[in-house]
Amino acid sequence: MLDQARELTAEDMDRINQDLENKSPQEILAWAFEKFAPDIVLACSFGGGSGMVLLDMAAQIYPQIKVFYLDTDFLFPETYALRDEVARRYGVSPVGFKSRLTVAEQAAQYGEALWSRDPDLCCELRKVEPNQRALEGERAWISGLRRDQSPTRRDMQVVSWDTQFNLVKLAPLAAWGEAQVMDYVHEHKVPYNPLYDQGYLSIGCMQCTRAVKPGEDPRAGRWAGTDKIECGIHLPGQEPVEQGTAGGAK
Repeated sequence: MLDQARELTAEDMDRINQDLENKSPQEILAWAFEKFAPDIVLACSFGGGSGMVLLDMAAQIYPQIKVFYLDTDFLFPETYALRDEVARRYGVSPVGFKSRLTVAEQAAQYGEALWSRDPDLCCELRKVEPNQRALEGERAWISGLRRDQSPTRRDMQVVSWDTQFNLVKLAPLAAWGEAQVMDYVHEHKVPYNPLYDQGYLSIGCMQCTRAVKPGEDPRAGRWAGTDKIECGIHLPGQEPVEQGTAGGAK
């Protein structure tokens, strides 16, 4: 396997995914740190259990792990509290990336409650663009995506080339289900967002997140009443490069 992300061809990606598909998340993370550290970063929303599981695993394998989150200015108080608890417990310093616009500036430019009228634009301003800045200078990033989370993620691979942000993207928990995630959380006493126990199975911004009703899809509480299912950071079709090389990485 090649060390430089920019040297990974489609064939390399295919081979890597074949090798890693049946590996444990810890083995996938160990491979990732060996290949990409220190130019690798973990995204953690301090909302769902997946990010917390990955942070717990990563901190044990690579204590110098860099962690970022998207501070939309609309996160739940419980989310900020969990961030602070994580910093104390793991000795990491999660870096928050905010929109270039304050809440007041966004309202002045686009009108009040943009999320209720154009949630895609709101997510672009407060999540997608900040995520781009969070990944600048990195060769790879780790996400908590899982195949069971939504139809758009069903065919995702463990390692792919992120065409939107131009670097390698890893999903060590791709093959896990929600039960496995929470089993790990409880077995290893990993801190998690208390809203989860109140029915908030997928936690984002306060205005666009509600508790899930019995029998509903776990992500039904996100952007309820709209056909929106993704914020725009994790686009469908972010697969291994199809031809040539995965260019553009550091």
